[in-house]
Amino acid sequence: MKIRNLFTSLILFFVISSFLLNAQVKHPEWSYNKTIYEVNIRQYTPEGTFNAFKKHLPELKQMGVGILWLMPINPIGEKNRKGSLGSYYSVKDYLKVNPEFGTFDDFKSLVNEVHENGMYIIIDWVANHTSWDNPLVNEHPDWFTKDSVGNFVLPIPEWTDVIDLNYDNKDLWEWMTDALSYWVKECNIDGYRCDVAGMMPTEFWLQARPKLNKIKPVFMLAEWETVEMHKAFDMTYSWDLYRITNDIAKEKADAEKITKYFDSVETKYPKSAFRMRFTSNHDENTWNGTEFDRLGDAAETFVVFDAIIPGMLLIYNGQEAGNQKRLEFFEKDPIKWGKDHKFRSLYTNLIKLKKDNKALWNGEKGGAISFLKNDKDKEVLSFLREKNGNKVVGIFNLTEDDVDVNIEGKGLKGNYKNFADDEKTNISDKITLTLKPWEYKVYYK
Repeated sequence: MKIRNLFTSLILFFVISSFLLNAQVKHPEWSYNKTIYEVNIRQYTPEGTFNAFKKHLPELKQMGVGILWLMPINPIGEKNRKGSLGSYYSVKDYLKVNPEFGTFDDFKSLVNEVHENGMYIIIDWVANHTSWDNPLVNEHPDWFTKDSVGNFVLPIPEWTDVIDLNYDNKDLWEWMTDALSYWVKECNIDGYRCDVAGMMPTEFWLQARPKLNKIKPVFMLAEWETVEMHKAFDMTYSWDLYRITNDIAKEKADAEKITKYFDSVETKYPKSAFRMRFTSNHDENTWNGTEFDRLGDAAETFVVFDAIIPGMLLIYNGQEAGNQKRLEFFEKDPIKWGKDHKFRSLYTNLIKLKKDNKALWNGEKGGAISFLKNDKDKEVLSFLREKNGNKVVGIFNLTEDDVDVNIEGKGLKGNYKNFADDEKTNISDKITLTLKPWEYKVYYK
């Protein structure tokens, strides 16, 4: 009888596990036409506080930003700290806010204000490791990874300010899931961006997501790129494409590399998967340079490209002001804001186009990308996205030279508007253009 019960339990376990591993995330309904904006509270204002940042919400609302992602808001460890202020990702206490940013009530007030402005807010969550002086180190030392002689282990050799959590311990799973639930319950946040999400078992996230969704439908962004993350997360990073665009700007790759990427890599992801597209973020800005450092004259081109291909565009704070400096990671280094940079209106118009045109929506509610035949396929990228009568045509010269190109494709014909000036444009099944270096054309209907 015991053997039979054990056998039945094993069968039930594998059935449930199989269901979870093959289940697809149900995205919050509000997320399908959104753009995400990353906020570095420390550097956003001279004050570096929640209250100071809150004053800028009307500007972000005017731009059309849909989701605000705040870098970690928790207190930062002091033991083995890097720099004078430390890394946001060295978390000293999961259930408190960094006093440098303000109080718990200040944060709740910010969340309420975000919602009142018609936006959503997610916070960065560092579940893989803690600071050396996190209370869990003394309260639950068995929750941490140790070497053969009992010393704490760094997740990565360079991360000397943090120590690795050991997810072999299921008590840690329960505690960490409760901590995630806490901020949703107490502050009404809308989800999480999860740091190095793939360095923990996917099964941890699979059990955590339903518990969060019972509180409210949440949006989850994984800092990871593998396909299986979409069993628990709404969105993953697209580093592969990011690297290709950087290589194209440096003449190490060509437009054909992008079509091959979509024909191979992107086909592995579910149609419902959201992929995050970006030319910058906090890591890239600090460690690899601004988009202007990496992309040069192609910076604007790839912003537009990222905005109209399948996926969700990320804006890192300061990009709309044309920020051209690397923000310090462990020190105070406020963004130098400018109100008149062309990128502000560019982002505003791109976000509006995405909201209004269902061909550009996220996941299965948007249109697939269909590449259009052209006679300069190594130099020029041309494609069409279409959904329920909505169409967007993108044409990009991905070189530093003038290019004459002939483009053709079924379904092109029709009356469009030119994204650059909203002038009406009639397009046939064949297009002939002369494009300047890094010039792009976007037409929509």
